[in-house]
Formats: sequence, C-alpha cells, structure tokens
Amino acid sequence: MHLSIVLVAPARAENIGAAARAMKTMGFTDLRIVASEAHLEAGARRVAHGSGDIIDNISTYDTLEAALADISFTVATTARSRAKFHYYATPEELLPILKEKSQWLTKAAIVFGREDSGLTNEELALADVLTGVPMVADYPSLNLGQAVMVYCYQLASLMQIAPVTRAAADENQLAALRARTERLLSTLGVADDQKMVDWLQQRIGLLEQRDTAMLHQLLHDIEKKLAE
Repeated sequence: MHLSIVLVAPARAENIGAAARAMKTMGFTDLRIVASEAHLEAGARRVAHGSGDIIDNISTYDTLEAALADISFTVATTARSRAKFHYYATPEELLPILKEKSQWLTKAAIVFGREDSGLTNEELALADVLTGVPMVADYPSLNLGQAVMVYCYQLASLMQIAPVTRAAADENQLAALRARTERLLSTLGVADDQKMVDWLQQRIGLLEQRDTAMLHQLLHDIEKKLAE
C-alpha cells in the first residue's frame, strides 16, 4: 500500500525536517504539505539529516482536499476531544484496519494538523477514520515530529505489502458509498439529523470490502424500491 504523510500548515521548518527523518527511518517516501512553505527554510534540511530526498520530493497543495484528491482512504490525527467526532483508532488499532484496506485500495494517507491547533472540524470531516495517540496526561503532548514517528513506526509493516491492481471503481467504493448514503438520507428527509449523519460518515470508514459491497447492494435495492 502506498501511504502518504500529509502535514497541514506546519509552521516550523524543524518539525518538517523531523517528520522527514522519521519517514525515511521507517521506509516512507511521500510527504505532502498543505498551505505552508516552511520546508523551504534551512532548518528543515538541517533537522532532516540524511533525509534530503524526502524534502526534495515534497508535494505542496493549497488545500487539504487537493492533497487528498488521489487518495482512496484517509486517516486524520487529532489530540483533542470534539463533540462532533466520537470514533477513534489508536495507532495500534489502525494497523489491522489499513492492512485490510490494502487488499482493495492502493493509496492511503495519514493527515497531521497544525502544531498549535491541529485540524479543523471541516478538515477532520474529510477523513474516513480518526486516530489519536493515547497519553497519560494532556500535557506534555507529542510534537509534530514525534507524532509522525509514532505512526511511521507502528505502520512500517504496511510498506512490505505488495501493491494491488484495482479498477477505478474499486478505489472509489468508499467515496461512492458516502455519497450514496447522503442522497438516501436526503430522499428520506432525515438529512438534518446531524447525529445520524455523523455516525454514518464516521462508521463507513471502518467497513471491510465485503461489508462495503453488501451495503452498496442494500442501498441499490432501497433506491429501486423508492423509485417504484
């Protein structure tokens, strides 16, 4: 599975360098940066120390949505409790989820937020699964470089899984299921039930391939019945 590391608006060049070094150590190569040019500062390459190729090949984007345009499965990290989001996977729990996804999806991404404020609710909503590192206390918390290292270490075995060849339709199964669910809720007149919408959107990312296919079939049958 191809796994990208995405940093949203990192402010410090040194943190980018530390993230690149963590990636290099664990075998990851694709670093994407959103809304920041801090990686151009000397501090990034200095801290990267031997990971200059990661820095040289950074891809930059104006928005997180653009950075995820070719990604089939997105994991977003968060360290804060948000009333809207309740379902989290630890780095350890994330490994079997991504191993299963690697059997039918080719590209995944782990998204890390700003050093001071993390990811916004709107950015978290772009993810299929949320994840956080359990800590004994809220402070001290992990800095950006440490957080990237935790995930790269935990998920390094994914880099050994041979890539699969899938049709575009397979790659888009989860996104299509989300869109289909939204349309059905709208048709049923319950799209304003935010609790239901949030629950569905957050749980869909945990579905395995067979479950996803079965739910597509169920929604197809419901749509057909409603159209009669």
